Amino acid sequence: MSVLDIAKETGVTTAVLNNPPANVLTIDLINEVNQFLASVDKDPDTKVVIFKSANPLFFSAHFDLNLINGTPDGQAGCMAFSQMIKKLKQLKPLSIAIVDGCARGGGDEFVMACDLSFGTENAVFAQPEIGVNIPTGGQGGVQYTRRMGRSKALQSLLTGRDHSAQEAERLNIITKYVPKAEMDRFLNDQLAIINSLDLRDIAMYKDIVAASILDEEAGVELELKYFLDRAREEKSQTIFKAFLNNGGQTEREATDFMGIFADTVAELSR
Repeated sequence: MSVLDIAKETGVTTAVLNNPPANVLTIDLINEVNQFLASVDKDPDTKVVIFKSANPLFFSAHFDLNLINGTPDGQAGCMAFSQMIKKLKQLKPLSIAIVDGCARGGGDEFVMACDLSFGTENAVFAQPEIGVNIPTGGQGGVQYTRRMGRSKALQSLLTGRDHSAQEAERLNIITKYVPKAEMDRFLNDQLAIINSLDLRDIAMYKDIVAASILDEEAGVELELKYFLDRAREEKSQTIFKAFLNNGGQTEREATDFMGIFADTVAELSR
C-alpha cells in the first residue's frame, strides 16, 4: 500500500495513515483503507486494529474536497467514503483510533466510527462542513446528535468549532483523553487485557452494544441469548469451578477480587 502503513504483532494490527501533507481522505487513502478493512475482517489472528497517523499535525484533516463536485467520479468517491465508515463500524476486531493531531470533518467521522478512541493534548476534533456550504457526509451529524444530544450537537455543527480532547471526552466524541506522555503505557495496559480475550468475546459484546443502541429490548434479548449459550459451555463451567476454588463468593472478593482471578488463571494454566 502507498498511503497506509501496516504492521502486525500478536493479536494486533496497526494501520498508520501516511498521506502527506495533511492525511486528507483522498480516493487513494479511502480505497486502501477499504481494502485493508476487508482483509483484516477475515484475519482470525487479529483481535484489535489500531489506527494512527504518521503526520505530527494531523490524524486526518478531512475528506478530499476535490471529490465533492457532483460528477460521477466524485459521487463514486463519496460513496466509497461512506462505505469505509460503514465497514469500519462493522469490523469484527476491536478498532481503536489514537489521535495526536487534528481530526476534522471526515477525519473526525473516521475516529467516531472506531470502537474506541483516545486523544492527546495535541488532538482537535470538529465537524466544520457548514463553513464550505455542505452538511456532514460520513455520519458526523448523526453521531454528534446521538452522542451529545440535540442542543450541544446543533451548537457544534452550526459553529463548526474545534473541540480539545478533554472537551471531546466530555461530549462523547472520543472515549478518553490521555496525555501523550502516558499514551503508550495506557494503550499497552488496555491491549494486555483485550488481547487476552478470544475474538468471539469481542464480537459478542460488539453485537450486544450495537443491538442495545438501536433497541433496548433487542439488546436485552440478545444479551440473554449469549448468557444462556455461554453458561452451557464446558469452558465456562471449568472457569466457575476454579474461581470458586480460589475464594470466589467469599470475603476475599471484598479486598482481593483481581487476586482471585489471577489465581484462577494460574490454576487453569496448570
